[in-house]
Amino acid sequence: MSFFTRLNTLLSLPSVSSTNSAIDMSNLGVIHELASWFSALGFHCEVIPLAQSGKANLLATTGQGPGGLVLSGHTDTVPFDESLWQMNPLALTQRDNRLYGLGSTDMKGFFAVVYEAVKDLELKSVQHPLIILATADEESSMNGARALATYSTHAQRSVMAQARAALIGEPTNLRAVNRHKGMMMERLHVKGQSGHSSNPTLGRNALEAMHEMISALLKLRRDLQKRFHNSLFEVDVPTMNMGVIHGGDNPNRICGHCSLEFDMRLMPGMGSEMIRTEIVQLLQPIASRHQVEFSFTPLFPGLDPFFNNHSDLVLLCQDLIGTEPISVGFGTEAPFLQALGMDTVVLGPGSIDVAHQPNEYMPLAQVQPCITLLQQLIRRYCLEN
Repeated sequence: MSFFTRLNTLLSLPSVSSTNSAIDMSNLGVIHELASWFSALGFHCEVIPLAQSGKANLLATTGQGPGGLVLSGHTDTVPFDESLWQMNPLALTQRDNRLYGLGSTDMKGFFAVVYEAVKDLELKSVQHPLIILATADEESSMNGARALATYSTHAQRSVMAQARAALIGEPTNLRAVNRHKGMMMERLHVKGQSGHSSNPTLGRNALEAMHEMISALLKLRRDLQKRFHNSLFEVDVPTMNMGVIHGGDNPNRICGHCSLEFDMRLMPGMGSEMIRTEIVQLLQPIASRHQVEFSFTPLFPGLDPFFNNHSDLVLLCQDLIGTEPISVGFGTEAPFLQALGMDTVVLGPGSIDVAHQPNEYMPLAQVQPCITLLQQLIRRYCLEN
């Protein structure tokens, strides 16, 4: 089976993950396909179900003992609208030296590249473990990566905890990424008291309280941008985006309920729990003045910033590629692998600029350089004593 056939097989297995349960899908088709590939090469493959029905991670391992290398990626994709594509999103289309398809670069294509890098590896020569990690739900909850810290068996914990280095093959145009922002997505709900608008004393206006709370949040944004600044990022301050607001039901009724949803992109040095605590303390006096109740809840647990400066793996990738590491604004599963003690870098073929949109593609010219790079890393971390 050729590289192109394998990539086409992965693309043909839909595995959308979404916070919308109506379009959320299982990733088991992709997981079992990958398990069959790497089992045939002699890897020990373990499919690890998650709490969510139809979701699983895969650990494919060869070699024993401490150290070694993890090659990691996620098996899910974002939702798609086929009518906006110029080709079938669930099949490989080769055109103009590009490999088109949903997940071609973000990031099912990485697994096809990994297979090419390891297919001729003599497993008897492996001195330290080589681990292929495939996760679920990176595009929504990141529950696949979160599950790494709670694996049920001692063997699973041992394999992950002893790994020395990890490369996550997200699309970076083959540039090493050693810094990215964290992310929070939050929901603020204000409960007041509805009443006839002719007499404001008959109710407590949730929309007016929310107006003041939004002003306080925007002031907090300005304050955070003064406190946290990093010139290594293109957008060198934390951001806060007011994304969704709903409130009230009629112009002649005092607004009884109002909800706001927003996201924040966190700089290194900022923690989501720290920011949540600060926000609650900021909003409590406003709620008291307006005599309203409020709840402040995360829409997902959050993603911490990632920072791994001048590590052995980052420096090795820099030497092999010949370019300096970069910072990016998008989030990855890197903080979860780093929390397990792994020297972690994000590096893979393709561009984030074409991810999450119609006509996603991986440049054909980046396939072989990525294969070569992975083989060099495997030689360094898994084959040498």
